[in-house]
Amino acid sequence: MTLLILAGTGDAKRIVQALDGVDVVASLAGATRSPDELPVPTRVGGFGGAEGFRDYLSEAGITAVLDATHPYATRITARTAAICAELGMPFLQYLRPGWAPEPGDQWTEIAHEEEAALHVPPGATVFLGTGRQTLERFANLAGCRVICRQIDPPTEPFPFEGGEFLVGRPPFSVGDEVELFKRLCVDCLVVKNAGGAASRTKLTAARQLGIKVLMLARPSAGDWPIVSTVDDALDWVRAL
Repeated sequence: MTLLILAGTGDAKRIVQALDGVDVVASLAGATRSPDELPVPTRVGGFGGAEGFRDYLSEAGITAVLDATHPYATRITARTAAICAELGMPFLQYLRPGWAPEPGDQWTEIAHEEEAALHVPPGATVFLGTGRQTLERFANLAGCRVICRQIDPPTEPFPFEGGEFLVGRPPFSVGDEVELFKRLCVDCLVVKNAGGAASRTKLTAARQLGIKVLMLARPSAGDWPIVSTVDDALDWVRAL
């Protein structure tokens, strides 16, 4: 068996590290310039669409695929699931559970990035923890100071007025986030419901400081096999 793991998350790294003795190839989309190294052969960059992915599976002798990408990487996951089904190849998505509000949290769920403007008063300082891929969808936050945190230094100017980039590489402790939000005078935090303990620190900091959180709702789950724990993902691989 040769397993392809679509990686790019901390959980994907944990899965790879636990599969000692299994023939594993990892794939990274290339969204981050200097990703954490994985202890297996790693392919970086896209596959060139659906046909390119089919060709790669054949050329690399892949016999099963485990998708452990970000919960919001819906296009990659749906395409991979469809192609694996077409080829009769075992496929599994690891989808970690989303976050749920705790006492003291001030969360408002929104379906799309553009809805943030409906909940943010003019002149507010908005901290985006949503990444740069969807940044332009917040262009309607006119009159606000918008801060977008990303891992890599920007290569292009901010796409609309009133915005600025903040470079930072996780993990961030709760104390780090509290200090940062205080320094920036953050009024509103916008995040995706990615789940996971490591990135929840910003939500804990927001709760401690009484900061409003706009939570982008999770995409609907697909109708393919899905597990929500690393142990279940490892059991699936070992059972193949």
